[in-house]
Amino acid sequence: MMGRIWTVFAKEVMDNVRDRRTLGASLFYPLLGPALIALIFAVLGRTVLQQSERPLSLAVVGAENAPGLIQFLQQNDVEIRPAPANPEAEVRAGNYSVILIIPAGYGEDLRADRPATVRLVADRSRQSASVTVSRARSLLEAYSRQIGSLRLRARGINPVVVEALAIEGIDVSTPESQAAGLLNITPYFIVFSIFIGGMYLAIDTTSGERERGSLEPLLINPVARWELVLGKLGATLVFIMVAVIETLIGFAVVLSFLQSSFGVRLELHLLTLIYIFLIAFPIMPLAAALEVAIAAFTRSAKEAQNYISFFTIIPALPGMFLALVPVKTELWAMLMPTFGQQLLINQVLRGESVLPLNAIVSAIVTLLAGLIFMFVAARLYEREQILFGR
Repeated sequence: MMGRIWTVFAKEVMDNVRDRRTLGASLFYPLLGPALIALIFAVLGRTVLQQSERPLSLAVVGAENAPGLIQFLQQNDVEIRPAPANPEAEVRAGNYSVILIIPAGYGEDLRADRPATVRLVADRSRQSASVTVSRARSLLEAYSRQIGSLRLRARGINPVVVEALAIEGIDVSTPESQAAGLLNITPYFIVFSIFIGGMYLAIDTTSGERERGSLEPLLINPVARWELVLGKLGATLVFIMVAVIETLIGFAVVLSFLQSSFGVRLELHLLTLIYIFLIAFPIMPLAAALEVAIAAFTRSAKEAQNYISFFTIIPALPGMFLALVPVKTELWAMLMPTFGQQLLINQVLRGESVLPLNAIVSAIVTLLAGLIFMFVAARLYEREQILFGR
């Protein structure tokens, strides 16, 4: 039995290794995740660094109304520029990141010890301007505290009196967790590579062979149908494992580049990569069985590709959800195939310890789901309609 399964397995692997286009596609798509992360940091990260390091350039309307404020800004390396005639329109058009408006009554309010109003015109929808806006607001708040302190001292009051609380922050984050917050989308790309890595082989070994007319001669061999399915599943699983290893190595290289270029303190060591691979492994048989079952159910390779492309996105969606809304790793989440693994991968990236019970439960549930789809694929191969599609 093992010899027959091995023969089918070796045949499918060799056929797809010879197909350079299929092999190239299987090896290319898993690199999309690391490449996208590198591109995001290369473009946005460098822009943020440049905005943080270079002197702040601030357009000011009514600078003559607040000479003290202007002097304070200039002492803090702010380049004061004349503002355009229509500040709101210019900021909305993206020509200016932020514009400071100082009304004519500013000096009178300040001399009367009233809150003097200033306006910051900014477009919060523009992420590229967030650093500039934040720096301008921080400087204005610092000037406000300075003036408030001087007013109290002029009245013989210690400014400490108005500080009801002395807040001391205790940061319990680790370098890994700080950087992992920037890489919450990583589990999405790992699961994506699992489902995309074996997609072409699963389609080619069923729908492709049916269209080429090579499936019927294979079925008339003295090999049980379930043995054929296991051989094809094994070949698909090998390609999936290669895709995941390629993705993990890609992320390790990207993080090494980020660490040297942007100071991101996160490095994927070999042991961490092994942990992530072992956590993700139960998803691999599930993906292989699901794709082989869909390919056996559909009429053509094109139809199979459409279905599998759709089902590839669904299991990876929780990873995208995790990037937006944090979810606590609890036992109930381990009962959802692929979702539990993505939570655990996030824990590993953050440098947190993974509870063995969570890892075991998530693995068992996902493997059981994979066995169900293996059974479905074997049943589909038992039907004579496998030669003609559903």
